[in-house]
Amino acid sequence: MPVAYGGFQPIALVSRNYLDEAGIPSRVECSPAHLLRRSIMSLFSRLFRKAPSLSPVPPSAPQPGPYEKADKAHPKPRAVDRALAALAEEKALQSAIDARDIQAVARLVVAGASTQVRQAAARAIEDPDVLRQLIREVRGGNDKSVYKVLTAKRDVLLEQARKLDQLQAEINAASAALERHSQRPYDALYSARLDQFENRWTAVAAQADPELRGRVQQWIARSQETIAEHLRQAAAQASREQAAANAAAEARRLREQQQQASAAAAAEQARVLEEQKRALAEERQADQQAVREIGELIRKARAALSGGSTSRAAGVRRAIEEKLAGAPPLPANLASQLQQLDQQLDELKDWKSFSVTPKRAELIEKMESLVDATLDPLALAERIKSLQDQWRTLSKGAGENFEADWQRFQQAAKKAYQPCSEYFAAQALVREENLRRRDALIARFSAFEAGHNWEQADWRAVIRALHELKQEWRRCSPVDRGAGKPQQQKFAALTASLQGRLDAEYARNLKQKEALIERAQALLTSDDDHKAIDAIKELQQQWRTVGPVPREVDQDLWGQFRQHSDAVFQKREQDFAAYTAGLENNKAQAIALCEQLEKIAALEGAELLARAAALGDTRSAFEALGEFPRADTRELRNRLDQGLERCGESIARQHARGAERAWDDLFEAADHIRAYRLAVARRLDTTLIDTLKEAAETYIASVQRWPKGGFDALKQALAGERSTDLAANEAAVKMLCIRAEILTDMPTPPEDQALRRDYQLQRLVQGMGQGLKADETQLDTMAIDWVRVGPVEDVAYEPLLRRFRCCRERGKPPVDARL
Repeated sequence: MPVAYGGFQPIALVSRNYLDEAGIPSRVECSPAHLLRRSIMSLFSRLFRKAPSLSPVPPSAPQPGPYEKADKAHPKPRAVDRALAALAEEKALQSAIDARDIQAVARLVVAGASTQVRQAAARAIEDPDVLRQLIREVRGGNDKSVYKVLTAKRDVLLEQARKLDQLQAEINAASAALERHSQRPYDALYSARLDQFENRWTAVAAQADPELRGRVQQWIARSQETIAEHLRQAAAQASREQAAANAAAEARRLREQQQQASAAAAAEQARVLEEQKRALAEERQADQQAVREIGELIRKARAALSGGSTSRAAGVRRAIEEKLAGAPPLPANLASQLQQLDQQLDELKDWKSFSVTPKRAELIEKMESLVDATLDPLALAERIKSLQDQWRTLSKGAGENFEADWQRFQQAAKKAYQPCSEYFAAQALVREENLRRRDALIARFSAFEAGHNWEQADWRAVIRALHELKQEWRRCSPVDRGAGKPQQQKFAALTASLQGRLDAEYARNLKQKEALIERAQALLTSDDDHKAIDAIKELQQQWRTVGPVPREVDQDLWGQFRQHSDAVFQKREQDFAAYTAGLENNKAQAIALCEQLEKIAALEGAELLARAAALGDTRSAFEALGEFPRADTRELRNRLDQGLERCGESIARQHARGAERAWDDLFEAADHIRAYRLAVARRLDTTLIDTLKEAAETYIASVQRWPKGGFDALKQALAGERSTDLAANEAAVKMLCIRAEILTDMPTPPEDQALRRDYQLQRLVQGMGQGLKADETQLDTMAIDWVRVGPVEDVAYEPLLRRFRCCRERGKPPVDARL
């Protein structure tokens, strides 16, 4: 059956519907002409309330005349035209859908002749803009079904867009909060805020852009470094105070007050650290206790299984599941035991469902099937052990003793294990053979070392022998660990001895080659080029007679020697080389200046603005370099211009971000003040209230730039000049959200739709009109009003703040666009 596109049934299916209505069997295969005729006849039957007959005329019926028959064949020409037009229209719709011609489909939504065609065309529309245009066109018309189809699809798309916008707003807000936090100085709530922001980011990090995730990780690392730096400073401060206390002991009379203050500070810090340690110890103890309890329950369950009590073991397993809900991750051994317990429990449940005797017979058959089985010995041994474990488990819950079955099972196990015994015996012989081969190898190369003439050593033979010894030793594996340990010690001593002799020779040859390099370098200052070239040739002959050195070192030394040799041979071209080198040096310096500009363009924040002052000096330094290689001049100058242009764009972007960050700081400061005013409204402990107020004041003092009117609004909010009625404050911020959503054409959650309609009606009555576009000034005014609102509960404030900031993101143009 063909699949409908966009909810539209293909022409064949529509025509088949006509056939079904006309009473024609659906299995009849018809030609296109016959199908068209049947469809038209079905339409005739509905138009004239009479079903057309397809059977031949009975013999007894009177035969119509020629003119009468012609009239009945074509009773309504206009009905035929409408039927043909409907079929043509359906074919046109299907063609438009297949061709993805949205405009043609949209025209059929409005101007289709039949309701079926209009509805099918409406279901095929997926573009949001086209949907909105069609809804406006069909609103108020007679075809309500088409309007419902269009509005239903529009609502689905709007809901998807709203969720995507909310998710993106949450991602932007979470990342921006971490970025701002990474640039703030440390305060009392720094660590707690970082944890809160990290949890918020973790909830949406999977849907974020990979590049943004990388930047967020950098900001988190920067924040953690700020915490670490604070801890280092605190530790350094404690160390300095301790040193001052020790010095005060020597001059107690003169510095008694300072010693007392230092001691009090140290005691307070020790008390805080002790409390932290105690809390951490209690938490660890609770986790350990939970793990121990789970381990004890696992042991009880296994004991119950050993006694054959499946129901009791299942009850203990349910208790373990309840414990797991609040326990930390289990250690690997407990997790493995729990998995084994589940397997055994499942097996015992299975065994409880059947009699023990058939299960014993099944195990005996499986064991006997392993006799003469063509399995790998290791896999065969593992299979035999598994069957034996199952037999033992089955015997524990059987309650009877089947000696004959056990003897039969044990005899089959011995026969099946015979290939494994032979295999393991063969492996033991292989290990013994490897031990003998290792003994022979040690003896052979020990004899090589003892019989070699080390006064005139063949070092290449020594290198080959050492390499061969290591390779052959690896081939003589495996061996028994206990028996092979003395051999390993002898092998290590032998290779160390040979390597030591070789390293000594390497050191001697290395000194000779370094001396030749120094002599070649000294020839560069010679005034007689002819003598210098002859001396270089002689040094090259001496280089060939020097013994071996390690390959990687030899290549480096040869590179140095070859460099000095080439310099002597090329001294005649020194003037030209100096000029070329000067151009290349200028090119390198120009590239370094361009790279410096590119690095500045990649910076952010205060570091970018601080480095921006040196842009003029960079251009001047570039112009002062003079000439470059002709082939690189145009590219270098273009790169300089592009670097300066990118720096200008980065600086402008940073200024724009700074302006937006001021609003972010305003919302953050407002959140500090809200926490403080909420604690006051709840009449919490005065110490906590003072701490929250101090944190708010500290944060406000740490910010250097505020939006216009923002600082005054913060002072008013901090002074508590607004209402402390939490419900009224929540209603106020909710209304600000609704106003912002109306202004930015953002959807409002269903629970606040009634408030939005009331506000729109009120605005309409006051003559404010509809269709207003988002205005940045109005959004900024709303943000200042937001700050002035009194405290709101956390559970209501966070989602409202996300809605409001999402509207601000929608209402403001992107940073790059504003540049």
